[in-house]
Amino acid sequence: MSNVLELKDVCKNYSDFKLDKISFMVPEGCICGFIGQNGAGKTTTIQLILDSIKRDGGDITVFGKDVLKEGPLLKADIGVVFDEMGFHDFMTPVDINRMMKNVYTNWDEETFWGYLQRFSLPRKKKCGAYSRGMRMKLQIAAAMSHNAKLLLMDEPTSGLDPVVRNEILQIFQEFVMKENHTILLSSHITSDIERIADMVVFIDHGQIVLQGEKDDVLERHGLLKCKKNELEQIDAEDMVASRQSAFGVEVLVKDRELCRRKYPKLMVEQTSLEEIMIFYVGNQFAENGAKQEA
Repeated sequence: MSNVLELKDVCKNYSDFKLDKISFMVPEGCICGFIGQNGAGKTTTIQLILDSIKRDGGDITVFGKDVLKEGPLLKADIGVVFDEMGFHDFMTPVDINRMMKNVYTNWDEETFWGYLQRFSLPRKKKCGAYSRGMRMKLQIAAAMSHNAKLLLMDEPTSGLDPVVRNEILQIFQEFVMKENHTILLSSHITSDIERIADMVVFIDHGQIVLQGEKDDVLERHGLLKCKKNELEQIDAEDMVASRQSAFGVEVLVKDRELCRRKYPKLMVEQTSLEEIMIFYVGNQFAENGAKQEA
């Protein structure tokens, strides 16, 4: 299986933030969940993939081609949806259709109107009068109507009600099942990623903390529960981080099956992407605090 997207040692430096040599790959025909808290570097990474901001180092290829050298040609095969509305408030879907026909040679007007009908979006209503959910659906309809092979989604379900989110996630799954399309889905809503993603890439403070097949990541990690006086039994090398609760201590462990064998008297449960993210981020804060104190 070939990789649609590859990043190698990609860097971007700002005065208050640094994207620090991040590397990951997205295979063809999968949904890759790009997770992390707000400000972790997800949007910056997507902007670098699109070459809308200039990187300070590293390599990015899409469909095996260098983004810097062939970016304009590649964009015809990339659909993009950002958290904020990408069209002017005064535009209607009729205006958008007219504009997109002049932007993309492979624009499919019939597909666009089909999505609008499916999403119950009025053709002649101005975007500024759309609700947030309607605006997001309109962006998705446009992104999926020029035969794009790769979708880059930046928080597409943020702030939407559960019914709309469910509808949009179903659309994404249908898109990927058709002709080996690929999606990089950036989100801090880990339940969405856990539901539909094949792979997961976790970024925090501009660094890739964790990546791999989603099921493997969930299978490997576990939530160990013990009493406070039992915490010292657990080797530091087995732990990501720990937290105290009203009932004792919870520990995110790196290898659930190993810890079940190693600590047979302690309970080790399955965990979620949300818990994994919280523990890793909490551990980063603890480490940064320790460095500052030192």
